[in-house]
Amino acid sequence: MSTRRNPTELLDVLDLTEYGAQALHTLIEVGRTTAPDLSEATGIPKARIYEVLDSLADQGYIKIIPGRPKQYEPKHPRTILERAIENERQSFETYRMRIEEIEDDFLDVFEPLYAQNQNAVSPVEELFYVVDVGDPSERETRTMYHEARERIHILTKSFEYFEAIEPAVTAAIERDIEMRVIILESALLTDANEAIQTEILEYLEHSYPEIEKRASAKRLPWRGTVVDPSMEYDTGQAVLLVEEEEIPLHKRQAAVTTNGSFVAGLERYFDLIWRYDTSEVEVWRRTLSRASTSSTRIWLREAAESKTRPCGLVSSLIQCEPVKYRP
Repeated sequence: MSTRRNPTELLDVLDLTEYGAQALHTLIEVGRTTAPDLSEATGIPKARIYEVLDSLADQGYIKIIPGRPKQYEPKHPRTILERAIENERQSFETYRMRIEEIEDDFLDVFEPLYAQNQNAVSPVEELFYVVDVGDPSERETRTMYHEARERIHILTKSFEYFEAIEPAVTAAIERDIEMRVIILESALLTDANEAIQTEILEYLEHSYPEIEKRASAKRLPWRGTVVDPSMEYDTGQAVLLVEEEEIPLHKRQAAVTTNGSFVAGLERYFDLIWRYDTSEVEVWRRTLSRASTSSTRIWLREAAESKTRPCGLVSSLIQCEPVKYRP
């Protein structure tokens, strides 16, 4: 999934100042040097260079070598990343302690105020709330992944947002959370979305074999994520987006719900599609990669709807053994 990226962009994750990023980048590139030499190489004012270097040393990204003059040396890139994680962990622990210190007072003050307004909430508002599609909806999705206890079921076109939620996916798999994904069969996608889907599927197959995947040969009215549904209607949460192709994606909104009954209904839909209206992803990927004409793609779609695997198409496009459809 990763491609060659600009060093400056990679350093952004460390949340450094502009001078800090310049100094660290140059130190990694040139190795041990003095503050005046680094100031000259980077353009950082001499009046600021020592402050910048001391900050990098405090964060654990560089070493200070005593002497006259002092010299500065970068740590190994892996060590820098490990220290960045530790810095964030320490920062979070400090923040968590601050929250715990005010928790009782916070609840005493705000819970009564919150309760006063709940009588004014309509049934529709209790059913779901909306967030913008993009960063807000991806943030809701990541939160649900982190809170999942049993299973995560996903309906998606091409899983194009996977990179934005990958850390949450990794954490869920490490907790042995069941993950199932229904994607659209590639004949239903634009060339651009098909290329994205192909890359994502190859990456999932290699890096996340635990994720179960099936493909739908029919368009789906909504896409989204269902987490921990219960047929007792007492748990679960979901985020979903209805298909509105005439509306640009950046102008759409996604619905978020923790209503157990609503979530159970979405899960029932997912389960029926998974069992009776999808095919194995690897079958379709192998088939479609050898069939590029529009007429062939239409024929393949019809074959999918009849729940059979196309074989011997025009005798030369596809050569395969018949495989019984498994829902």
